[in-house]
Amino acid sequence: VGFADVAANDEAMDSLRDLVDFIRRPEDFARMGARIPRGILLHGLPGTGKTLMARALAGEAGVPFFAVNGADFVEMYVGVGASRIRSLFAKARKAGRAVIFFDEIDAIGKKRDNRSDEREQTLNALLSEMSGFHDQHGIVVLAATNRIDTLDEALLRAGRFDRHIEVPLPGLREREMILSVHARQKP
Repeated sequence: VGFADVAANDEAMDSLRDLVDFIRRPEDFARMGARIPRGILLHGLPGTGKTLMARALAGEAGVPFFAVNGADFVEMYVGVGASRIRSLFAKARKAGRAVIFFDEIDAIGKKRDNRSDEREQTLNALLSEMSGFHDQHGIVVLAATNRIDTLDEALLRAGRFDRHIEVPLPGLREREMILSVHARQKP
C-alpha cells in the first residue's frame, strides 16, 4: 500500500509525505539539526482512512509496519500489556527503520484516574518507550483515535504525540476520488 492507494484528505496526506524521507534517511536530518515528531496522532471520525494512511506511510518508506489495536494491550493481569509494549518497540528497533501504528489508542491512553491498574501500567510503558527514542532511529509512531479529548495529557505533550493531524470526513468530490481508487481494476 502506498500513497497512490489513498484518495482525498490531501492536507493529512501532505503531512505524512514529509515523513517518508526522514524514515529513509534519518541521519541526514540529524546532521542538519532537524527533529522530526516522535509521534503523530491521527484523529477523526471512524471510517476516514486513518489506518490506511499509516499503512501507506510505511509502504512509501519501504519499512516494516507494526500495527496493533489499543484494546489488544488491555489485559486482566497487571504487567502483561506493558510487557507487550516493550516487546513491540524492541521488534521495531531490531528492524532498524519502521512505522508503529496504534489503532484506537484511547483504549490504553485515556486520562489517568490515579488507580494502579493494567491500563495505567501499559500507558506508562508506552510513555517511557516514546521518551527513550533517539531522533536518528528512523522509527515513527502513529496512533489513531476518534476521541482526542479523552487522551491523557502526557501522551499529547512535546516528545510524545506532538503532531496532531485531523482526518475529516470526505465531501462529495473526495468520495468520488475514493471510489475511483477502489474501483481501479474492477469492471
